[in-house]
Amino acid sequence: MDMKLIEKNIDEIVASLEKEVMALLADESIDKQMTNIHMKPLASTKKILLNALDSIKLVEKLYKEELEKLDER
Repeated sequence: MDMKLIEKNIDEIVASLEKEVMALLADESIDKQMTNIHMKPLASTKKILLNALDSIKLVEKLYKEELEKLDER
């Protein structure tokens, strides 16, 4: 797996989500309640992506540990 590519892509998506959040916060035509409603899926998506990245990193670490065990034999 190309972890750098995966991290780069997730970072780009997170940056895009953060831009959307900033645009929502800057939009004075939307009231606070609507802003919060629009922000929930953005925040949830960001959290899901960061959790997925953590999981992918863990899988990669475990994979490397297993390879090291095989190499030691």
